[in-house]
Amino acid sequence: MIRYALKCDNGHSFESWFQSATGFESLCGAGHVTCPECGSSKVEKALMAPRVRPGRKAAATAEPTPPALSEPDTEKARALAELRQKIESNSDYVGMNFAAEARAMHDGEAPHRSIYGEAKPDEAIKLLEDGVPVAPLPFTPKARTN
Repeated sequence: MIRYALKCDNGHSFESWFQSATGFESLCGAGHVTCPECGSSKVEKALMAPRVRPGRKAAATAEPTPPALSEPDTEKARALAELRQKIESNSDYVGMNFAAEARAMHDGEAPHRSIYGEAKPDEAIKLLEDGVPVAPLPFTPKARTN
């Protein structure tokens, strides 16, 4: 596994883990690496310092800590992270079945509940045209993140 510091074309910085350098290149080339703040798929590697292992003596006394991604560094990023946490903890993720689930609830064929998921643009437009109350989320669901 390799961690890259990344930057989108709108200047947002973030980090993500990849299987390998080749894995990053193939995912990025296919447009699957997106900025968590704005959703842009125009992402490139940013300059980052390498992680250097401590010496043998220091490693023997140090407690192992799991690698973590950086915490949100701006107020906007913190608000977005908080919104994401609230939505994910209070709603059911329905994946690509979002349009069908939302329509079924709107038509009274399924019980109402909070859901989030993914829909193709034409499906989302059709839901809005039919009066189904939906809104895009300002983040990519965790099931689709790297």
